[in-house]
Amino acid sequence: MRAAKTLITPEEYLLKERKAEFKSEFRDGLIIAMPGASRHHCLISGNIFVQLHFQLQNSHCEVFISAMRVRIPKKCTYTYPDVVVVCDEPRFEDDHVDTLLNPTVIFEVLSPSTEHYDKNEKFLAYQTIESLQEYILVSQDEAKVDQYVRKNEKWDMTIFNSLNDLFQLGSIACQLAIKAIYTRVKI
Repeated sequence: MRAAKTLITPEEYLLKERKAEFKSEFRDGLIIAMPGASRHHCLISGNIFVQLHFQLQNSHCEVFISAMRVRIPKKCTYTYPDVVVVCDEPRFEDDHVDTLLNPTVIFEVLSPSTEHYDKNEKFLAYQTIESLQEYILVSQDEAKVDQYVRKNEKWDMTIFNSLNDLFQLGSIACQLAIKAIYTRVKI
């Protein structure tokens, strides 16, 4: 017989999370510890951040790397995307200014332990965020990027799997070279 799981409220989660040494996500009343990231995972996230930061310097958009929490209100979920971009005026959950409500683009670097969740349940949850226009999944084991772009209520997917590919992020007027994403990553 399994022990019953104790559910907590979003307010209890935020109180604990803001004091915690390690990041955890929150899903339907449960705190989910986040696994550590591999070298490739960190390099890829950093490469994406640097490329976007450079291109967005003089724009109305801001780019954040993995420490910016995102709230998915309709799913009672809090996540830490690997890279997140917000355009226009960022909206935050409260005066702590650490939980973003209106992301425009989210990047997730796929890890063996989170790949299924990132491609399925997490993507379905992200789709409920009205401001989200693009969701990008980046493999760390091969040169492969899946780009999902919101078209009304549907999401169009394009796969990039050559180091020579270049893809446009129309919602933020940026472009990324696959080769730049994988700088210093041995595939």
